[in-house]
Amino acid sequence: MRRAFALLLALAIVVSMGSAPHAARASTSEFRALWVDAFGEGIFNDAEATKLVDAAKAANINALVVQVGRRGDCFCNRADMPRTQAGIAPRPYDPLDAIIAKAHAAGIQVHAWIITTALWNSSVAPLDPSHAFNQHGPSKTGSDNWLGVRYDGALRESPSSAANWFFDPGHPDAANYIAEMYLSVARNYAIDGLNFDRVRYPDLPLPALPADNAWGYNPVALDRFQAATGRVDRPLPNDPQWSQWRRDQITNIVRKVYVETHAIKPYLRISADTITYGDGPQAYGGDWTQTRPYRETLQDWRGWMQEGILDTNIPMNYKREHCTATGPGCFGNQRAWYMNWNEFAKDNQYSRSTTIGAAIYLNAIEGSVTQVRKALAPSAAGNSGIGWVGYSYRTPDCRTNSSCNPPGFRSGDASRAELTRALTQPSEYDTVLPPVFAAPATVPDMPWKSAPTRGHVAGTVTTNTGVAIDQILVQVRDPETDAVIASRITDGSGYFAFVDLVPGKYKVFVPDDARVTGKRVAHATVVAGGVARVSITAFAKGAEGKRPPKDGTPTFVPAEDPNAAEDLPNGER
Repeated sequence: MRRAFALLLALAIVVSMGSAPHAARASTSEFRALWVDAFGEGIFNDAEATKLVDAAKAANINALVVQVGRRGDCFCNRADMPRTQAGIAPRPYDPLDAIIAKAHAAGIQVHAWIITTALWNSSVAPLDPSHAFNQHGPSKTGSDNWLGVRYDGALRESPSSAANWFFDPGHPDAANYIAEMYLSVARNYAIDGLNFDRVRYPDLPLPALPADNAWGYNPVALDRFQAATGRVDRPLPNDPQWSQWRRDQITNIVRKVYVETHAIKPYLRISADTITYGDGPQAYGGDWTQTRPYRETLQDWRGWMQEGILDTNIPMNYKREHCTATGPGCFGNQRAWYMNWNEFAKDNQYSRSTTIGAAIYLNAIEGSVTQVRKALAPSAAGNSGIGWVGYSYRTPDCRTNSSCNPPGFRSGDASRAELTRALTQPSEYDTVLPPVFAAPATVPDMPWKSAPTRGHVAGTVTTNTGVAIDQILVQVRDPETDAVIASRITDGSGYFAFVDLVPGKYKVFVPDDARVTGKRVAHATVVAGGVARVSITAFAKGAEGKRPPKDGTPTFVPAEDPNAAEDLPNGER
């Protein structure tokens, strides 16, 4: 066996000697990262953090996407959400501080990963009374209740005792709190980036409407939709207007975090772990709007890239390289799906960047290395992403969770050592030379931030009595010609923002609206790399701002199965 491998390796060396592209990319600038989830070993104590950084350094990894926000909590001491009650080392230990210090000393970036909409996952309430679940969960009524509600009235995603409760992004106070979770970490820690996860509505649709999202029916959110549209009905999950309205609520959160983080620390990389369920748009005639991410989770990540409110898209392209048809452990041609989503993501970067996310926990080592190379290769149209992210540090291959076929098991440490060897050294796992991460690489620059040529505008619309005006049209206009350059609808706090405007003077204007009168214009001067602030204060003509819910407080929770385990579908966290 060893002799056969030696002969194979020698042949590979001969073949690769004339391969300039491979030699060139061994020393290039690439985003090479691991997700570090907070459901096991990683940052629970100082020794784990040291071990994590040492492992990343050995694999020539240059960034760690570290989960610090799980469900309304934080693996940190200085954030708007309370310190986690997970079994981390006692204070003064701060997991985020510890990993930042160790990683930066090793030349490795730290990106703070926060789950966006998950609130809690147990019927036993959090211990900390300040936790959002205790303040705004099922015990609260009216507008104090922030819970996501499914079309059938359910408040949790399944009967499992570990099933999640969710924030409803259409509730203005919940949306503001979500944004502040991210911004508070940006203000208080020397991170290199913020990472959105589950930045969408819950999935697991109703059987009667399998292609469309069934969540978002919190009474406050539903009332806002009715106020915006003039409708009085309770829309079906597949109602196009209702689906787009909910999609917009998620986008509003991403936009606000992007612009407000830029105002705090303009060098931070804002990324999102985005959904790639099933096959890519190629299976839908190239129509992005028919894909599962867009319809089933209401996550318009292609739109975010086009608008420029993400710096880096990380599609969670969680596919098994060995699956080309149905069979044991397989469903569908996942190898082809992986390529299709890679192509689409690389060809839809616009003025930002994409780095492919892959599920090392679903693959054998050789499959993962193959997927790394595919992630780094250009698309058929010649567009390249900036790197690769593997999920996850804790489960570096399918043998650590016994999901391989044929089955087998070994420790995370043993599998991690094999993955590191496959990435950095000639091995039986990969015949291409040099190894994919043979040499260290720098993290790619973000020229739109390091050498900006455009700027942003952010502001609020309120009444003269200080009430936020929800869902009112705001336009950016040319001050000389009065031509409309861009339009936006305010969120529930009256907030709006416009990104990537050419430096210069602009007029920000609120057109005629039944709710306001008086002065509805402000002037902004945009500078490259800056955020221009404006405030429009109008006189109220009628009811505006937040309205009380028309329906009662949601109360239905499906009966729990104490023996059920939380189901994590492909791409789910």
